[in-house]
Amino acid sequence: MMGSGKTTVGKILSQALGYSFSDCDTLIEQEADGISVAEIFKLHGEGFFRDKETEVLRQLSLMRCVVVSTGGGAVVRNINWKYMQKGITVWLDVPLDALAQRISAVGTGSRPLLPNESGDIYSKTFMRLSSLFELRGESYANANARVSLENIAAKLGERDVSNLTPTVIAIEALEQIEVFLKEKEGHNEL
Repeated sequence: MMGSGKTTVGKILSQALGYSFSDCDTLIEQEADGISVAEIFKLHGEGFFRDKETEVLRQLSLMRCVVVSTGGGAVVRNINWKYMQKGITVWLDVPLDALAQRISAVGTGSRPLLPNESGDIYSKTFMRLSSLFELRGESYANANARVSLENIAAKLGERDVSNLTPTVIAIEALEQIEVFLKEKEGHNEL
């Protein structure tokens, strides 16, 4: 989901693995002559953006040794999953209330799928994130590895997932990737 820390954690993972890093949204913006994702949505619509996103994922799927941060909506297209499955997919599972707090703290102006109006930003953001999660939750669950911030917090004795550092989240991602690879290896031996 948006605001989950995909780019920040992805950069840490790429450094830890010695891989390059690519952010789908940044690549789309570069192709659009520097126009922001929010502007692309405004000028051309979500469908146009999703087409560009699919093309970027196709190109990235041909690469090796790269950590990719996708947009939160990349999961809505089956073709995108086909491209993403060329590697290992990781779901950063952040509670919706924590996402709403993060996003409303910085504002929703750069988030084209969120309300950008006056009033209670947290409540409006939480409601929109909830409906987006309803549409995408099953798709997120298809990821090869799930990094639950609630589970990390519980292991560390933290009450608030907001206290978790991106490095701690990246370490958990590496551990979950290792679990996936061991399970995959075990299935291949059968």
